[in-house]
Amino acid sequence: MSANTYETLNAKVGRRSFMKMAAVASAFGVTSSFASTKVTREATAEEVKNPFPGSKMVKSICTACSVGCGVIAEVQNGVWVRQEVATDHPVSLGGHCCKGADMIDMVRSEVRLKHPMVKKGGKWQRISWDEALDGIANKLESLRKTSGPDSAMFLGSAKFNTEQSYYFRKFAAMFGTNNIDHQARI
Repeated sequence: MSANTYETLNAKVGRRSFMKMAAVASAFGVTSSFASTKVTREATAEEVKNPFPGSKMVKSICTACSVGCGVIAEVQNGVWVRQEVATDHPVSLGGHCCKGADMIDMVRSEVRLKHPMVKKGGKWQRISWDEALDGIANKLESLRKTSGPDSAMFLGSAKFNTEQSYYFRKFAAMFGTNNIDHQARI
């Protein structure tokens, strides 16, 4: 099956499911009869050259870790539709790790958490950002008052850039503790 055939199928079919269907179809000789029904067509030269008309290329940084590899995101109507490696990027030199190559799938995932949630009565409920931040601030303040500032420990992330790490450390100092670490050491 060609890539165009895949695009005509339901967009919710995953890569693994598609590969299974393709294997079954080829085993039973369905491919040749399916292709003869004129369901697919060859892509035009313009479609091959520009499959997302009106999109723009945006240079960005991969957020999988703090290395800072280059990504060129193709954005159409505010939606990330495709990505390429930045061949001229001084850090990644045109390469990606498996996490960076899959970054678009993480960003576009339907199951990605996009709003603050809290579990009330055994069920997850969406709350506002103000409610979430106020709840966290109140719990931290209560912990510091009852058990002291050294009762908390702040754990950084490999996704932090240098400036974010600086502010995270300043936040821990403002809280009154020196208990800070980084996930990469764990």
